[in-house]
Amino acid sequence: MDKLAKDKFAEQYMENLQRITLKRFEDTSNKDRYDALCATIMGLINKDWRGTKAKARKERKAYYLSAEFLIGRSLGNNLINLGIYEEVKDLLSEIGIDFESIEDYEDDAALGNGGLGRLAACFMDSAASQNLSLVGYGVRYREGIFKQEIEKGFQVEHGDSWIKDGDGWSIRVDSDAKIVKFRDQQVKAVPYDMPVVGFENGVVNTLRLWQSEPFEEFDFAKFNNFEYDDAVAEKNRAEDITRVLYPNDMQKAGKLLRLKQQYFFCSASIQDMVETYKRDFPTDLKFEEFARYHVIQLNDTHPIIAIPELIRVLVDENGIFFEDAFKIASKVFAFTNHTVLQEALERWSEDLMQEVSPRCLEIIEQIDKKLVEELKERGFSEAQIAPYRIMANNTVHMANLAIYIGFSVNGVAEIHSQILKDDTFKEWYRISSEKFNNKTNGITPRRWLVYSNRELTNFITEKLGTDTWKNNLDQLKGLEKYLDDEKVLEELWDIKQTKKKQLAKYILENEGIKVDSKSIFDIQIKRIHEYKRQHLNILHIIYLYHQLKKNPDMDFTPTTFIFGGKAAPGYFRAKGMIKLANEVARVVNNDPDVNKKMKVIFVENYRVTYAEKLFPAADVSEQISTAGKEASGTGNMKFMLNGALTLGTLDGANVEIFAEAGEENNYRFGATVEELAEIADSYNPFEYYSKDENIKDVVDSLVSGEFKDNDTYYFLDIYNELIKPQNGERGDQYYLLKDFESYRQTQAKLNKEYRNKLEWSRKCLKNIANAGFFSSDRTIVNYADDIWKID
Repeated sequence: MDKLAKDKFAEQYMENLQRITLKRFEDTSNKDRYDALCATIMGLINKDWRGTKAKARKERKAYYLSAEFLIGRSLGNNLINLGIYEEVKDLLSEIGIDFESIEDYEDDAALGNGGLGRLAACFMDSAASQNLSLVGYGVRYREGIFKQEIEKGFQVEHGDSWIKDGDGWSIRVDSDAKIVKFRDQQVKAVPYDMPVVGFENGVVNTLRLWQSEPFEEFDFAKFNNFEYDDAVAEKNRAEDITRVLYPNDMQKAGKLLRLKQQYFFCSASIQDMVETYKRDFPTDLKFEEFARYHVIQLNDTHPIIAIPELIRVLVDENGIFFEDAFKIASKVFAFTNHTVLQEALERWSEDLMQEVSPRCLEIIEQIDKKLVEELKERGFSEAQIAPYRIMANNTVHMANLAIYIGFSVNGVAEIHSQILKDDTFKEWYRISSEKFNNKTNGITPRRWLVYSNRELTNFITEKLGTDTWKNNLDQLKGLEKYLDDEKVLEELWDIKQTKKKQLAKYILENEGIKVDSKSIFDIQIKRIHEYKRQHLNILHIIYLYHQLKKNPDMDFTPTTFIFGGKAAPGYFRAKGMIKLANEVARVVNNDPDVNKKMKVIFVENYRVTYAEKLFPAADVSEQISTAGKEASGTGNMKFMLNGALTLGTLDGANVEIFAEAGEENNYRFGATVEELAEIADSYNPFEYYSKDENIKDVVDSLVSGEFKDNDTYYFLDIYNELIKPQNGERGDQYYLLKDFESYRQTQAKLNKEYRNKLEWSRKCLKNIANAGFFSSDRTIVNYADDIWKID
């Protein structure tokens, strides 16, 4: 930013501040100053945003449909991508404004929960940075998933009203509102457009999020008749659709709301695409050309109902024959799978689908009939057809619908994609192998290094002699020439210590716990789920605690174990794992015999903003899911990029991390997919429990009274699942006890090796230098070249 531009920015900022507040400068609050800065930046990018839209108007575009876009905070990221972060920070300082105070005013946008939503956000950033025409479509949740509080060790959920004070990064476009019709209700879908700023290239793509609203705010007649609750009932019913991400679906009402939510944003998005196509090509409109200009990527099973909805809009509202609409759909949709867990592959009962959209159910029945006819023509028997059925046992199988109609099916890591072919979708792979491909996930270096870790960013730029690596992460490979440079390794070590001190200060301020920044920072932050095995980590901490109690002088490098993540409100065992982590933390942190050598922290309300402080400070990245269960992971990549070493199983993208950086520079443990397959039918966790004293000791501690769960039976539930058959299935579904000894030994190895400062730093540098493959820039270009066919 030259002096003229800087002066103009300052002038525009002060004008916006006064226009918004009508106050003297000294009377303005942090909120006022933040709002004015949002308005100034939105004004700055307006021309580029309009220009990007105009340029792409008649080009082939990709559309990314996702139930989540976990974008975090926008202010800092947008300034980084505009290339003016430091200039704006200095400019505000010159006029007496503390930039960090107004930066911290911004709430995280509560539009996602875990890796699925963060991946979508990274893809949007990378597409804009790579000058690719990608439009995001999602939901503008009012409350997001929830704001997590920890009370007496238990997770307590509260609403996360992230837009309660306004939203400076969205433009409401009432003129593009759509009507979404359910069986017994119709609502208005109002779009809010968020800019997605490319990295220093003048490109601004669009993320369009839909908000559900009623056609009338309230019924005046009922209100006038003193029926106050009834007067706003329809308004509340409409707003409920986009109130909360993943409403509790333990009961039918919750399932119905989730399906309504999915249909709502898919219907609005499909209508938007079709109307835009008709507007942009008014004179030579041919719907058979629709697929030439549109490709729709379905991010997991949540948006798959977009398939029958497109056919419905083409057939019912535009006079297209079903067969022609089917052909169009088969050229438009591509499907990304994110899980091998059967319970996560969505299936909806016919009665729920009937409740939401009877017409879509009719179309799905037509598609299923067509599928059956095709397979019969190929000589398939009824029994052979059964695994392919889209409708079976009064249930709609969404993944089968996406694979049959879609022209591409991709997994998100090499091992995951192979499991899809070999197991999860093996029948489909047998008859449609050409559809299957892999696109290993990635992360944006702008958010997860340039913005989150300024110290490491400056180090890399200095060592490489250029900052072009920010948009070409493969250049990090050039750091390998410093692997034996002791001075450089010392410098890298010092940067990590700086980030650890910053995190320790943040934890003290936010959690009230003092931690030793010189200790090993061993971090596991992700959605709480049994297959991610946070409880394996906790059981090992209990083991260490017992060992240190018996032998306080034990040879042990002080370690701070940090957890973070949310459990779904209806997920009993996952909430028990949170309580267990916090109870172990209470006992350990208050025991003077051990708390100088070990601390345990469960950070409250883990989110993008907290993650931006945790990833740069980590020494050890816990990626300990059961082999074959984690599709990819992206947290593992963020840790790697920031110089943490992976402690992990051969699962998800860990496989590729070990391949890129070398297994010798990380810490692998545990059984492989193949080894687990061999013992799946004979595995008896009780044998491990009864024969290994360490395992028996830690498992028994769950029910011995040493740790208190306030008579909730949380710990008894975990205990029972580990060693006893459950609902006709064996215990320990995720092989914790099988992997415990391997995990214990590997932890002991890294605990000892951390003391060799130079060798540890060399491993960190090796990981950073080989993190280039895990850029979402590479991933998005792979999608664009191989699936979307856009330039």
